[in-house]
Amino acid sequence: MSAIGWVAAGLWVVAVLDGAELRKDVEYGQAGGERLLLDASVPAGAGPFPVAILVHGGGWSGGDKAGSNHPGDGADISPWFAPLTAAGFTWFSINYRLAPQNRWPACLEDVQTAIRWVKVHAAEFKGDPRRIVLVGHSAGGHLVCLAAVLAADDTRVQAVVGFAPVTDFEQELPVRGGLSPSLQNLHNRPKEMTPGALALLRETSPINHVQAGLPPFLLLHGDGDKTVPLEQSRNFQAKLRASGVPCELLIIPGAPHGLLTWDKFDPDYAAKMTAWLQRTLGGKRLAAYR
Repeated sequence: MSAIGWVAAGLWVVAVLDGAELRKDVEYGQAGGERLLLDASVPAGAGPFPVAILVHGGGWSGGDKAGSNHPGDGADISPWFAPLTAAGFTWFSINYRLAPQNRWPACLEDVQTAIRWVKVHAAEFKGDPRRIVLVGHSAGGHLVCLAAVLAADDTRVQAVVGFAPVTDFEQELPVRGGLSPSLQNLHNRPKEMTPGALALLRETSPINHVQAGLPPFLLLHGDGDKTVPLEQSRNFQAKLRASGVPCELLIIPGAPHGLLTWDKFDPDYAAKMTAWLQRTLGGKRLAAYR
């Protein structure tokens, strides 16, 4: 994707990227003294287009809507941008309040705020508020999965895509021997496990809130992931299906946790994702994306 030109548009910075208009630093809310910002990609054409809300990972303490705050690291979600643009999606990539400056549940509240904002404003970006998918990686995968399983009418969406999502904090406790550094920052708790900490981990694990009537899920996970065990996605899929919720799991052989090299392990994984989205939400079919 190459920038053709930049122009000022109110408080937004606008670029034209391969026919799609990218509006940067759009404010979707304010919380904790911070402006909550997103980037919006608007396809060429009349629309309305299906909508994707993108939530980066980074251990709840890093990452950025532009891809990553450290481009090239494991939290970089930039591989999503071109496939979703080519597939004819209006997409919104959001920033949210990060730990340790902001403790739980600030990040989840911001995702919920973004969903509400997108529903109200989607049409201004040629988006269809009746066809929204949440897409998240790692910690962002945790946030989109939890937002979906806890959704009320004003935050309910039509599909969820989780890339190596954290869905069960309790599952990894035997390996980590307590709270991970990321969870210590997020919850302001020590590593040592206590009954209160265990209750908190169970309460914030998406797998413990699965119920009938949830939207369809697509999970993508590398079997070479050393950060979030593939077992979490397998177990989450089983729990969803047992509740009658459609869920597909795409395993990327050999792929690690970070997304930047996934196309080396499966050159078609992005096309498989967008094909699933087309089946689930409708919209422009992307037969193949490299």
